[in-house]
Amino acid sequence: MILRFLKLEWKQFFRSSYWQKSMALNMLMGFFAIYFLVSFLALGFGIIPILKEFSPDVDPLQKLNSLLIFWFLGDLIFRYLMQKLPMMNIKPLLILPIKKTILVHYVLGKSVVSFFNFLPLFAFIPISIMLLREDYSTIGVLGWLAAMISLTLFNNFINFLINKNNIAFTSIAFILITLITIQYFGVYDITPFFGHLFDSLIKTPLLAIVPLVLAISTYFLNFKDLKNKVYLDDAISKKIKEANTVDLSWADKLGDVSIFIKNDIRLIWRNKRTKTVFFMSFLFLFYGLLFFTQDTYNNMPTFLVFVCIFITGGFTLNYGQFIPAWDSSHYKMLMSQNIRYRKFLESKWVLMVVMTIILYFLSIPYIYFGVDKFLIITAGAIFNIGFNSLFLLYAGSFNRKRIDLNKSGFSNMQGTSATQFLIIIPIMGIPTILFFIFSKLIGFNAGVIAIAITGLIGILFKNYFMNLIEKKYLQDKYATIHAFDQK
Repeated sequence: MILRFLKLEWKQFFRSSYWQKSMALNMLMGFFAIYFLVSFLALGFGIIPILKEFSPDVDPLQKLNSLLIFWFLGDLIFRYLMQKLPMMNIKPLLILPIKKTILVHYVLGKSVVSFFNFLPLFAFIPISIMLLREDYSTIGVLGWLAAMISLTLFNNFINFLINKNNIAFTSIAFILITLITIQYFGVYDITPFFGHLFDSLIKTPLLAIVPLVLAISTYFLNFKDLKNKVYLDDAISKKIKEANTVDLSWADKLGDVSIFIKNDIRLIWRNKRTKTVFFMSFLFLFYGLLFFTQDTYNNMPTFLVFVCIFITGGFTLNYGQFIPAWDSSHYKMLMSQNIRYRKFLESKWVLMVVMTIILYFLSIPYIYFGVDKFLIITAGAIFNIGFNSLFLLYAGSFNRKRIDLNKSGFSNMQGTSATQFLIIIPIMGIPTILFFIFSKLIGFNAGVIAIAITGLIGILFKNYFMNLIEKKYLQDKYATIHAFDQK
């Protein structure tokens, strides 16, 4: 029976219109998959020698074990935001004499071979090979590897239990950020405690049964939960959910665009893909920590421009590139209303600007790494407001693919076209080139000012550019409506 399910999935995948229409995108996704596999493989073989070089007086495995807590918490957050639940079209199968337990086991078993579980193996297996070359106990290394695989599967099944629970996600993210903060600023060193737990796996390999039990337990918790939901009446009935209303009266102060802004806020909060974009925006805020803490990048200010654009532009870049596809499901209704298109576009612009300003104020602690870096962040924020927001609105007029807002953002190329890849060139290239030219010819401050002035020009001539953008959208109005009708 499982073999039949696999055949059905194979035929469904390759016979789908999405596969046939998006060969280029599927090839691009395959390229990125290979890239990540190779990167993790290099990390696996290189991490032990790197740790030995930077901490020659410390056992590299002990150092690695002390950092694993950050790996698994980060992995869980990444899964929450990106991993899609493994589902198959079981509605037609519910009327057939197939045991529901088989269907549920197949769905859960399918999740085990997810790319998210497969990818860590390209790091953990090479690490185990390097440990064996360092004369660690073979049984101990195998126990450690088994524990890593079990904890990866534990994260996999835990993610399905908390997937739609915002409180759980917020709690995990808060714990991870708190641990990183107190560790970085030397408030308390938490790594020895967790390091000892993982070190014990080498000394006592039988302890690997503990994470295995955790993985099996969460598997059966998911099994019980899904089994209670696999019924025909649940599958064919329409679930009516009572929408949670939030007081958005404060938006009325924004004038005529307030009704559209309220609409966008509700759209973002009630749909999975837009909610993913919103949360990912705050994760981009920590992008600077990856580079500002490295001496190598401190001597590469031009590269830091690229980083600083992302710090305050996480929402603008991720949300703006899919305008107006976010509204594709009700775009025809919007266009049939007696509204001025300009107000619809301005609401998107205001939303991107407000989020950029919020992210900018949250980035103020980066002044700790130096005033020069914070100046680049400030210039980047102005550039995001004055140039990127308007440019993304204009680029949106070329979007012709609808988006299903209930689907996850990762491995979901729905709504993606060549436009999304081409717009990266001016968005990231213009500020980088401006800074490089002016900093080389005049100095660092001149490069920062050049980026800021470009953004200020966009702000000063915003009405002029908005008129041009509105005209372009109106020209393509019916072509866009027709495109969004295609499913």
